[in-house]
Amino acid sequence: MHYKKIIAVAVLFFLLMLSLFSCGGKKNENSEKKIFHYNELAGISSLDPAASRNTENIWAVNQLFNGLVQMDDRLNIEPCIAKSWEISEDGKIYTFHLRKDVFFHDHKLFKDGKGRKVTAADFVFSFSRLFDPKVSSALSLLDNIDRIQKGGFESTNDSTFVIYLRENFSPFLGILTMKYFSVVPQEIVNNYKEDFRKNPVGTGPFSFKMWEEGTQLTMVKNPNYFEKDANNNPLPYLDAVSISFIKDKETSFMQFMKGDLDMISGMDAFNPSEVLDDKGKLKPFYKKKFVLQTQPYLKTDYLGFLIDEKESSVKNSPTTNRAVRRAINYAIDREKIIKYFHKNLGIPATAGFIPAALPSYNPNNVKGFNYNPDKARELLLEAGYPGGKNLPEIYLFTTETYTDMFEFIQSELAESGIKIKIMVEKPSVLTQAIANNEIPFFRKSWIGDYPDEENFMSLFYSKNFSPKGFNYTHYSNPIFDKCYEQARNCLNDSIKISLYQKMDQMLIDDAPIIPLYYDEVVRLVSKQIDGLTTNPMNLLNLKQVKKN
Repeated sequence: MHYKKIIAVAVLFFLLMLSLFSCGGKKNENSEKKIFHYNELAGISSLDPAASRNTENIWAVNQLFNGLVQMDDRLNIEPCIAKSWEISEDGKIYTFHLRKDVFFHDHKLFKDGKGRKVTAADFVFSFSRLFDPKVSSALSLLDNIDRIQKGGFESTNDSTFVIYLRENFSPFLGILTMKYFSVVPQEIVNNYKEDFRKNPVGTGPFSFKMWEEGTQLTMVKNPNYFEKDANNNPLPYLDAVSISFIKDKETSFMQFMKGDLDMISGMDAFNPSEVLDDKGKLKPFYKKKFVLQTQPYLKTDYLGFLIDEKESSVKNSPTTNRAVRRAINYAIDREKIIKYFHKNLGIPATAGFIPAALPSYNPNNVKGFNYNPDKARELLLEAGYPGGKNLPEIYLFTTETYTDMFEFIQSELAESGIKIKIMVEKPSVLTQAIANNEIPFFRKSWIGDYPDEENFMSLFYSKNFSPKGFNYTHYSNPIFDKCYEQARNCLNDSIKISLYQKMDQMLIDDAPIIPLYYDEVVRLVSKQIDGLTTNPMNLLNLKQVKKN
C-alpha cells in the first residue's frame, strides 16, 4: 500500500511536470514569434493596390506591395524596385531601370510554387489596369492629372520601364510613390479577377496569409524580400503582422492597454481627455505604459463655401459675398479650437491652406486669418449687414463627430453678429451632397495623396469643378489658374514655392474656404516596439520595426 501511494504520487508529479513543460513550451514557442498587432476601426475593403484609396487599405497594401519608388520619412523620393531613373530634358519621358533581384511572393500558380522575378512587362500591365473603372479607384486621379494615358508605358527589355507623358508634370515622381502604382503579377490577377482583392500577391516585406473579413487579417514575413538594412541584414525583422477589426474604440483601447495591440492610431481611436493633459502630453499614468508619437500631417481641416452662383443651392446665400466670407474667417479663434478640441495637437491654420509639412508653408509669406472680431464686424458693415442686421441665418453642414467644435464656432460667430445653424448629416450623405454641389457651407478636410503642394492647390483649379473633380467650392480665378499651370510644369523648386505661396495668398484674399487647422499624426505605441517611425503622409512602415 505504501509503495502504491509512492507510485501514484510519482505518476501525478510526472503528469504535472509534463503539463507544465508542455504549457511552457507552447508559451516559449509563441513568444519567439515577433508579431505586430494593430486594430483597424474603419475596416479594410480591398488588398488590391488598384483600390488603395483610403488610409485603411493603403496601410495593409504597403506591407504587401512595392512600386518603382518610395518615400522616406522626410518625404524624399528614394529607389525601390527601380534602382535608378532618368528624366528627359523636356520632362516628358521617365526611364526606370529595375533591380534584378525582386521576386513576387511564392504562390501555387507560379511554376513549382516559387515566386518569379519581376520584369518591366509587369509594370506595363500593373499601370494599364489602373484605367479600368471596374478595377481601379485611381481613375479620378489619372483624369485629374490628365497626363498619364493608357498606352503611355513601354518595357524596352526586362529591366527597363518607360513612361511617356503628354507634357511635363513636376509632381510626377511623388505620385508614383502612391500604392496605386505597385507592381502586381498578371497571371495571378487574371486568375482571380475581382477576387484578387482578397488573394493578393506582391513583392512586399510581408506576404498574405489569411483574411477573415471583419475579424482578422494576417500577413507573414517574406523570406525573399529584396531590401536590406544599413548593416546589410535582411528585412523585415518581424515574423508577422496581425490586424484586428474591433469597431468599438473603447474595446480597442482596452486591448491596447492589455498588451494585445502594439499601436493605436489617431485621436479618434481613444479618449484624448482621459489619456492626454492640456498640453497634449501623456498623463503620468499612461506615460509609464506606452509612447506618444506625433508628427505634422499633410492634412488641412477646413470649412468650404460653394461660391458658384450658377448653382441653385447658393443663389440666395449671403456667403456668395466675399466680405461675408472674410468676416466669418476673422470671427473664428483657431488657437482655441486646437486648445479645447485637439489637446494642443495640431497647428492653427493661420497661414493659408497648404499644411505645415510642405516646403511652401511659411507664415511670414502667406498671411492668413487671425482671430479679429473687430475686423469681422467691419467687413459685415462693408457687406451691408451692420452688426449682422438683416444677415440671413447661415446653414453649416457637418457630421456628428464635429458637433461640439462647431457649437463653439457658432457661439463665436454670434458675438460678431453672424448666426449659423448646424446641420448634422451622416458622413456618406454629406460627402455625396458636397460632391453634387448641393450644400453652400460645409466642413471638409483634405489629406495629401502625394507629397507636393500641387495636390492641395488642385482643389481650387477651375478645370477641377465638382462633381468631376475636387474643386468643391467652384473657386475660379484666371490668375490662380495661370500660376497653378506654371507650378505643375516647373522643375525649379524655388520658383514652385514662390508660385504656391502666391496662390495660397489668393485663397486667403478671396476666402472660398476657412482653413481651421493643420492636423498631426498621433499614435500610441507599446514600449515593446522599436523602429516604428512616423511621416507626414501617415504611411505605416513596418519593414524595419522590431518587437522586444
